[in-house]
Amino acid sequence: MLIDTHCHLDMLDLAPYNNDVNGALNAAYQQGVRQLLTISVDLNKMDTVLGFTRREGVYASCGVHPLQSEGLVRDDLLLARYAADPKVIAIGETGLDYFYEASEQAHEAQKVSFMHHLQLAGKLELPVIVHTRNAKADTMALIKQYGNRDSAGVLHCFTEDYDMAKAALDENYLISISGIVTFKTAEDLKETVRKLPLESLIVETDAPYLAPVPYRGKKNEPKYVSEVAQYVADLKGIRYEALLEATAQNFHRVFSKANPENLLQPTHN
Repeated sequence: MLIDTHCHLDMLDLAPYNNDVNGALNAAYQQGVRQLLTISVDLNKMDTVLGFTRREGVYASCGVHPLQSEGLVRDDLLLARYAADPKVIAIGETGLDYFYEASEQAHEAQKVSFMHHLQLAGKLELPVIVHTRNAKADTMALIKQYGNRDSAGVLHCFTEDYDMAKAALDENYLISISGIVTFKTAEDLKETVRKLPLESLIVETDAPYLAPVPYRGKKNEPKYVSEVAQYVADLKGIRYEALLEATAQNFHRVFSKANPENLLQPTHN
């Protein structure tokens, strides 16, 4: 089963589909996608994100991106309310981003928000979707201190080194690979993917960002997760179908609230 494990349906460029998200989902279906996880970055937009889950095969997360400085989580009451929805299967996107935000004050605020996400996820036994950039040591320290190894989570759109990937695996986390792996400049990431065990990997688009080659420079969308999956299969030296089977098993093992039989279906409107 092909799964886009991280996309932002509320941010897609829907102009090619007459501004109808169902067109983008139908295009993904035609490329073999059978489940999607649409990711929250701002709780003020959570109702919109949840609206997409009315479609079969579409799940959601609830959380606040570390660069969403106006809405960083300082208590988890609202987060917990959204997490109770049956189609919300993960907490996040949360984490630390020191690349775009350099001030110590901002870093501390991100840490507090990340801690709340981790603690609530552990309490609810939901996986955490982690964004990390230029914050390797602090990210892993907080995961170890506040995370729940049993429910664990995923380092999404992974671009760090093998040592960080291995540290995350030790905490029972998955490593999610995006279209970045297809870029010519991503040699270190390619080598990391080759070295990581197949049971640690899933694939994503992070649409509308980071379209894979040969679509680099264009708006990304869920249908292009097939390109990422094929590239990872080639790096691992396995059949495409074997990669899909393994990554789907990995996803459903960690995102256990998702029903493997709840599949995306085409619409005809």
